[in-house]
Amino acid sequence: MTSHHLDITLMPDPEISAAHLLGALYDRLHLALVQQRRDDIGVSFPSYSTAPRNLGHVLRLHGSDQALRQFLQADWLKGLRDHVRLTEIAAAPEGAPHRTVQRRQFKTNVERMRRRRMRRKGETEEQSRQAIPSTVERHPDLPYAQMRSSSSGQSYCLFISLGPLTPTAVPGPFNSHGLSSASTIPWF
Repeated sequence: MTSHHLDITLMPDPEISAAHLLGALYDRLHLALVQQRRDDIGVSFPSYSTAPRNLGHVLRLHGSDQALRQFLQADWLKGLRDHVRLTEIAAAPEGAPHRTVQRRQFKTNVERMRRRRMRRKGETEEQSRQAIPSTVERHPDLPYAQMRSSSSGQSYCLFISLGPLTPTAVPGPFNSHGLSSASTIPWF
């Protein structure tokens, strides 16, 4: 149940870009959700924009009052406290529409896909070129957070897509990024 929320606002820093801070904040959030095995906390970005492509400077957490309080008891913001401001936990506005906030993945590098296919299937470059045409390459125009995998150390783009607004909530679990293609959060 996503009846409550709290906002985490990034504070301006002349030495660190807002995008870098958001990535660091979201990395910490993801790690905390994994460590605490939470699937009852969703996220949204109230300043989400596709033109210009931007997630904004506010990360909003959604959940029940109890779930948010329990989640905040762990010191997962350690090292970032000087860069963020938290609001108090509050009830979501009555009658707010709902929507999904979900991850979108894209095949963005055709050459990398071809090299991987050559390794996995033992194909020649020409065979992989025929199997994977250049037309499969996608150039996403969605906002994203630059993340770093704690297991492999690789950085990746976590593209965020919004579902349509609906008048009713759809309860359910969220993934370890606080996202879901089915469960909704109040959008305000």
